Amino acid sequence: MYSFLDQIGGWLLRKLSAGLLMVVLGVAAVALGLYLRETVDFDRSRAIMIQALTDERDQLQAVRAEIEARMVKMQSDIVIQEERVTRATKVISTLRELESWWDRLVGNPDQQKANADQIERMTALSAESTNALVDLRRSLPQLTGERDGLELALTRLQGRLQAELQTESRVVHYTRRAWEKSRVYVVTALALFVFGPTLFKLGLFYGLAPLLAKSRPIRWVESAAAQPAVGGSRVSVDTALWPGEVLLIRENFLQSSDEGLAKKTRFLLDWRIPFTSLACGLFELVSMRNVRAEGERRVIFSNADDPHLELAVVALPEGGSLILRPTFLAGVITPADRPLRIRPRWQLLRWQAWISLQFRYFEFQGPCRLLVAGRRGVRAEQLVEREGRPAPARRTNQRATIGFTPTLDYQPVRAETFWGYYRGLNPLFDDLFSGQGMFLVQETSSGHGERASGRFWASLWSGVLKVLGL
Repeated sequence: MYSFLDQIGGWLLRKLSAGLLMVVLGVAAVALGLYLRETVDFDRSRAIMIQALTDERDQLQAVRAEIEARMVKMQSDIVIQEERVTRATKVISTLRELESWWDRLVGNPDQQKANADQIERMTALSAESTNALVDLRRSLPQLTGERDGLELALTRLQGRLQAELQTESRVVHYTRRAWEKSRVYVVTALALFVFGPTLFKLGLFYGLAPLLAKSRPIRWVESAAAQPAVGGSRVSVDTALWPGEVLLIRENFLQSSDEGLAKKTRFLLDWRIPFTSLACGLFELVSMRNVRAEGERRVIFSNADDPHLELAVVALPEGGSLILRPTFLAGVITPADRPLRIRPRWQLLRWQAWISLQFRYFEFQGPCRLLVAGRRGVRAEQLVEREGRPAPARRTNQRATIGFTPTLDYQPVRAETFWGYYRGLNPLFDDLFSGQGMFLVQETSSGHGERASGRFWASLWSGVLKVLGL
């Protein structure tokens, strides 16, 4: 628990430190640009800015005074209109009280007509004043809002003016101006830096990766005449080289060999795939041939540079093949007069290839023997029928996959947990195998020991190798 909290605290500290550095460098760059663009003297530029701020303040104050005068007049008009409504209502009420059935029968007709005209005028006056009151009471809050907005703008402007009057340092002057010009961009960049990677990974994990679950698996071969045979995984492997056989091996994997083998340098593993050979380190290989007519010669393989690497020999008989990532290939043994056959298989027209960024695969065809290297060992997993039931599907970490037989159904699927993917413990996709066949994995996934300073470039290079099927 404490280790987890330490990791979270360290991550936050690194993010905050890097974010603060981004803000400082961004503001400093903008301030330097402003300083270099200034063509007039600093004091003159400062005086011009103070005068501009003063003029703007005076304009805002004049507008505020005009609005306040309108508000005072509007409040006075409200009082006047209210008094008119009150007087009109009182006159109408008094005239209504004078009306009776007796007065209408024996009263003065001229007076009755005058009263009716007076009631009509007072009613119209009351309606007009009421409408005016509605308009005035609706407009007054709008003016109040305008005045409050001007007050806020004046307060900010006054603060800028006061700061400008008190500023004596050019550094403070240009730093404040740079912050005012770039704060929106700086804050946006800082938010993207802190939260962008998390949002990006959330989108990939919950948005894009589930689409692969709807894809059809890939199967290159329906059935094979023979299956590969995998030897034991060891730190060092002792292998026989029979008459006429040719060995191509990386020099750092060659530990010792019997005398009597013809040796030379092979610049590339296969000239048909030069970039693949260079990217996987399969260049400047040691070529060894057993030229004796009879009798075997022994060769011992080991890697003294990396004690975590173990080796295994995969024998591909005639008619057998293996989809293999060349990065894990340490060497290959081919029979006499039978050159190595590597068949690139592209998957450009499948949409899941564009999602998982795996476009090319390499099929090594027998007869040959492949020397593969894996961290902490190489393990072969067989998928076969069990008691008449179909072989179960099995998933593995994509970083651990070395190769598989083309008779298997292969499908990249989303990693099981987001947290493992987010922390870099698991790639976005696992490899899912089903059907009948075999696949090879290394016991532990490589790529977790890089320092943080080189993790980005290591991930970028790993992505390039993944696209190219390496």
